Amino acid sequence: MADTPLSTGDRRTIFPDRPLARPASRRLRWRARGLSALKYTALGLGALIMLLPFMDMFLGALRTPAERLARPPVYWPRDPQWSNFVQVFDTLPLARWMLNSLGVTLAITCLQLFTSAMAGYALAKFTFRGRMGIFRFAVGAQMFPFFIFLIPWFFILRYFPLVGGNDWSGNGGIGFLGSYAALVLPFAVSWYGIFLMRQFFMAVPDELLDAARVDGAGEVWIFFRIALPLVGSGLATLGIFVFLYHWNEVLWTMTVTRTDPDMQTLPVGIYLMRGPFEREATKSLQQAAVVLSVLPVIAVFLLLQRYYVASVTSGSVKG
Repeated sequence: MADTPLSTGDRRTIFPDRPLARPASRRLRWRARGLSALKYTALGLGALIMLLPFMDMFLGALRTPAERLARPPVYWPRDPQWSNFVQVFDTLPLARWMLNSLGVTLAITCLQLFTSAMAGYALAKFTFRGRMGIFRFAVGAQMFPFFIFLIPWFFILRYFPLVGGNDWSGNGGIGFLGSYAALVLPFAVSWYGIFLMRQFFMAVPDELLDAARVDGAGEVWIFFRIALPLVGSGLATLGIFVFLYHWNEVLWTMTVTRTDPDMQTLPVGIYLMRGPFEREATKSLQQAAVVLSVLPVIAVFLLLQRYYVASVTSGSVKG
């Protein structure tokens, strides 16, 4: 016959000198609830601190000139000026800048995803002489920031042969400098992207690829139909990083497009046109332009967020 648990009265009868202790499960449950409350409180405070600059930027775009000049400062606008988001399109060529930014950033993102995936797959799944040397070079090259290559890249694009009016020796024209290719080509390959995609491809089972080869599949088919879909979270992660960085890139774009305002991207246009907005009474328009420049970045992150989270947690769960 199975043993039955003792009741409270039975325990007091058998062990009269022992005080009744609270069940351990209840203590653990209250402790877990306290830790959860503390954790979410800390996360909430951190999120609030991160959102404060964006809230100030958004509210600043809605203030009237009088509210911006008021002392003490007015934080919450009493009469929100939603028309600032429309007026900024009439004051600045914002639509043109946004199209330039979108086209250039998407082109760079697609190129880097393609080159990084191809190179990462080759370094992860093929065995050839010099493979580890190339990988070590890709890792070490990440230490060098892009701005140290700014002048060499400028002269390479300026004197590129047979492009932009140049002859075979690179003279006579302006090379790639008069085209959108000058904004895209220097960023077609990313050492960090190669390293990141190589790490994701290392997790793809070799047995799966070998089985496809036994069935007669070619390497191109295996790459596009088997290996690439398995690293979709890695592609999304790299795409987010590349899009965020190049949407906000200023130095190279400003160098190339200073003589051609029609090619300027949104961050460069806002930076170069900040002169008319230096007065306190017109800074609301500048902040409205900055708010509009942030919206595409937020949209891209929200669309790819679940893939980014999946890439972060992919190595934390086993079996």
